[in-house]
Amino acid sequence: MNSSDSRFSQCLYFSSGSFARKIEKLAQESWKPVGLSPSHGYLLMAVVEEPGMQPGMLAAHLQLQPSTITRLIEKLEEKKLAVRIMEGKITNVYPTAKAKEMYGKMQACIESFHAAHTNLLGKEDARKIVQQINKMADKLID
Repeated sequence: MNSSDSRFSQCLYFSSGSFARKIEKLAQESWKPVGLSPSHGYLLMAVVEEPGMQPGMLAAHLQLQPSTITRLIEKLEEKKLAVRIMEGKITNVYPTAKAKEMYGKMQACIESFHAAHTNLLGKEDARKIVQQINKMADKLID
């Protein structure tokens, strides 16, 4: 059944959840070539692009809770893709050489995801929905 045919199609909770699950599936598929989830991939890309990022800044950029960031970093450390280094009282996250070598492949994953959702939604609709989602999310209080 299409989401628009559901009895709950007028409900923001249902509609946004349905859309998010479908987008998550596309993103997961796009990140398979590097063996990372989208969240792990975007976090790792941020750390490669800006070595020494602090977990709090990663949480802000990825719009995730600090405890979630900690779990993501731990998994990247297990995969030997990131390291946390204490510098005084501050924890900084750095990419490993292995992570840096993967950067081009991670960029390809993002391009693949963009192409997939743009192909399905259309270029202009995809751009508009991202813009609108961000605008609406900014109106909500965490």
